[in-house]
Amino acid sequence: MRLRNIPGAEEFIFSKKNYIIENPKETKGKWREIFGNDNPIYSEFGTGKGKFITTLAAKNPDINYIAIEYKAEVLYKAMQKVEELKLSNLKFMLFNVEFIEEAFDKDELDRIYINFCDPWHKKRHAKRRLTHRVFLNKYKTILAEDGWIHFKTDNRKLFQFSLNEFSELDLKMKNISLDLASDDFEENVTTEYEEKFMLKGNPIFRVEVSIKNL
Repeated sequence: MRLRNIPGAEEFIFSKKNYIIENPKETKGKWREIFGNDNPIYSEFGTGKGKFITTLAAKNPDINYIAIEYKAEVLYKAMQKVEELKLSNLKFMLFNVEFIEEAFDKDELDRIYINFCDPWHKKRHAKRRLTHRVFLNKYKTILAEDGWIHFKTDNRKLFQFSLNEFSELDLKMKNISLDLASDDFEENVTTEYEEKFMLKGNPIFRVEVSIKNL
């Protein structure tokens, strides 16, 4: 689906100095300093309209959150939410995950959330999927020794592909769900898209992955 251009989206984003990271490539190794504490740091890669990450940040003030999105029109909507909530433990980056190692140092993240990312249906585009081994090897560098990836999707083929990628790299998996609504996972925080999918009766697939082969 083509996103509608929002005039002034980037101007709005970069006007929110308390929340936006203006130069992501200058943050590597400095995230504890940026947040001003030693709390765990969790990041959502592809934050969408922001319901998931803002809900988590509001519920968990002792955890720092970083919302990453590369589409200004989408990040604009997410940052409108944080303005209302006034969250001090949440930062935003207009950034492409392809270059994630340029924004984070070794072991700097404690958890990565990947929710309903683009499945890139065509086989020749497989390397663009955020659960492809090319990306997983990047995550290995920036995640702490006890760090985890939490992955959700409504796309069965993407989920199957992802499980195979995790397996090929001998990564530990737990809490695998083939229908999250039926499993009644109490800790689940939904995204905007997830709620729409569930209303249609679509199954939501979920897994937690240890990137360090614990």
